[in-house]
Amino acid sequence: MNGPRSREIVQKLWNVSKSLQGGGVTYFEYVTELTYLLFLKMLEEVTRNGRRLETAIPADCRWVSIKSRVGDDRLTHYRSVLLKLGTSPEVTNPLVKQVFIDAKTSITKPTSLSSLIAAIDDVDWYAAEEDGLGDLYEGLLEKTTSERKSKAGQYFTPRALIDCLVRLMQPRPGEVIQDPAAGTGGFLIAAHRRVLGLTDDLTKLSSDAAAFQRNLALQGCELIPGTHRLCTMNMLLHGIDTPITQDDALSSAGEDLGRADLILTNPPFNKFPETVSRSDFSITADQRKGPLPFVEHVVRALKPGGRAAVVVPDSVLFDDNTGRRLRTWMMDLCNLHTILRLPTGIFYAQGVKTNVLFLQRGKTDKGNTSAVWVYDMRADMPAFGKTRPLTVADFADFEAAYGSDPTGAAERNDQGEEGRWRRFDRETVAARNENLDIAWLRDTEAEAEEALTEPEDIAAAIVGHLKAALEDIEALSEEIEPYRESETSLTAEATE
Repeated sequence: MNGPRSREIVQKLWNVSKSLQGGGVTYFEYVTELTYLLFLKMLEEVTRNGRRLETAIPADCRWVSIKSRVGDDRLTHYRSVLLKLGTSPEVTNPLVKQVFIDAKTSITKPTSLSSLIAAIDDVDWYAAEEDGLGDLYEGLLEKTTSERKSKAGQYFTPRALIDCLVRLMQPRPGEVIQDPAAGTGGFLIAAHRRVLGLTDDLTKLSSDAAAFQRNLALQGCELIPGTHRLCTMNMLLHGIDTPITQDDALSSAGEDLGRADLILTNPPFNKFPETVSRSDFSITADQRKGPLPFVEHVVRALKPGGRAAVVVPDSVLFDDNTGRRLRTWMMDLCNLHTILRLPTGIFYAQGVKTNVLFLQRGKTDKGNTSAVWVYDMRADMPAFGKTRPLTVADFADFEAAYGSDPTGAAERNDQGEEGRWRRFDRETVAARNENLDIAWLRDTEAEAEEALTEPEDIAAAIVGHLKAALEDIEALSEEIEPYRESETSLTAEATE
């Protein structure tokens, strides 16, 4: 966040959540509730082109209409406002529709609603807008993550990691930038922010180029309705008026996204019961939806020469069968030039260790990867958690080793077995049966977790290990299932 005033506002709004806990409102529900109310208040406060934004909604749905009522009448009216903004033909603005579609309140007490309205009304909106309304909202999302890491981590990528990847991949004006699993929009917003910085808020661009940046440069999908709502609000508050669609990138909607110059994404780590339904897929066709199909999407969605940074669980690096075929195919079509082994403790919710794959789509379909550079940011690292959050400074050594070229073409120096940064040629990877889970430093994860002190961090670590164990059992079950079917078939034939 930009300034102390924004942090102070976030803390004030967050303090109200404590009073709602007794009413059964979760942190996630609280931020969603704030999304509705902040949106309505923002429409009242913000003026664009000499016109208040609240004219986009009916008069009886505006902030003052809710605020003017008291007690049960206020809560009843608020419920009707949410329903009307999401369903009424009077509401034609697509952004309003996206924020309020299927909206309903979790608040059951008029006093709780009054507390929220009073807190929002008490905000210094001049200071908030000056510091950045988008940063204020992101601060609330980040609060949700820190308070309920084991739950909220599924949709919030640490800001320090986002900023690191954006610095390395260097989004440029005129590029199509995509996130097929956008979450709350962190990657797209950070990329947009960098382009704004390069173009003096787009003023250095021609009118056509500026229109492209505002309306066509950012694309993506987010499947979960509640998370998509937060994404819409987040992008809107950052000045992006064409938010992404609520859809599944592993369905035909992913094909419709088209090709991108740059893909930045942190797709879901877990597998889903549904299978992939993409006519253009070959490697992961008919597989269960999960990280492997998302990697296939990334490779297929990149333009020739396009680049990507993708957060993936360790299983993508060592999975046999489909995983191995996917890695071989990916390294043929792309230059997989860098793997960053991320530290533990930043994605406990998914229950797995994580990495970032950096790749560039080749101009041909064969032999594009000649060597893979691996940076181990996992071994001998501190215990990350509530008392020791991940920061931009933690990535400084990796960024220096990566170099200034976004495609990994800068001069690099292998640090040897004692260092964190090493080069492995394509032949070495092939000799490992295409296993990219390459480690050479002593694993210090257990020691790091012993240093955890916050109950939330300790609980999240336990949940993470349990989930990882369950996923390992499930993966083993999937591997032996064909053998079971074969044995059953043979037994049936013998009986006949």
